[in-house]
Amino acid sequence: MRPYPAAFAEMLRCTLLGQLRNRTALLLAVAFIPAWVAVARLCASDQAVRFPMGSLGTTAVAPASDISQIVNALAAVTLVTGFVTFMETYKAGEMDRRLLLAGYPRVPMLLAKAAGVALITTVLALYTVAVLWASVPVRQWGPLALGLLGAGLAYGGIGLLLGSLVRGELEGFFLVIMLSLVDTGLQNPVFTVVDLSGLEALPLYGANQLALAASFTSRTPWSYGLFSLAWSTGTSALALLVLHLRTRSHCAGRAGAATGVPAPVTAAGPPGRL
Repeated sequence: MRPYPAAFAEMLRCTLLGQLRNRTALLLAVAFIPAWVAVARLCASDQAVRFPMGSLGTTAVAPASDISQIVNALAAVTLVTGFVTFMETYKAGEMDRRLLLAGYPRVPMLLAKAAGVALITTVLALYTVAVLWASVPVRQWGPLALGLLGAGLAYGGIGLLLGSLVRGELEGFFLVIMLSLVDTGLQNPVFTVVDLSGLEALPLYGANQLALAASFTSRTPWSYGLFSLAWSTGTSALALLVLHLRTRSHCAGRAGAATGVPAPVTAAGPPGRL
């Protein structure tokens, strides 16, 4: 068994290499984000929209095209991060399970994957800020970058959980797409015509409030960035729990074979993925 720091460093290296070799993910990151922002700019009008800012207890006014670009940038970051994280976790599942059965520690493995998500999301957030720089007169670029980072972290954690949980790629793709579309659609001030309750429970709420406030006001609701961190931490912890439960029976069987004692038989269904 490797020491924890060495196991963490090796898994982080493998995770990042796996992401860099994923040409589809690179294409999404480079082309999809500016294309999605451009579509929002072309399809929305320049009419001023007044919308409530629950995080500040006030209202803000901005052109519909600018609002749509900010919201669509958040949506693009969530989709790219969710897809990339899900695919890397899903495809590496069999290898991860073999490593665990060979004695690789669980906690450094998941922490390395979460650290890989954070690094990738940071790059995506900075790239998205550069895309928005030329088209939206944002008041506070730093908090906007943090909002984009929070959105990516929240959906990176969701992708990590789905990659450990679902049995097929189609299910994972569908869940990432639908959750992101519903999340961003309900919180888009251009489309929302009624005051909905319960939006605080959605993954993108904190990042959306932080990004909109940074873009169109001079105030910054810093505490709302914690919403995204809570989602990222919670989903990563659930992924660790799924990892433990999915490999516990295999480890018990290996231990029983080594001691000559058969592993207990459970009434579990067909074997799942890691």
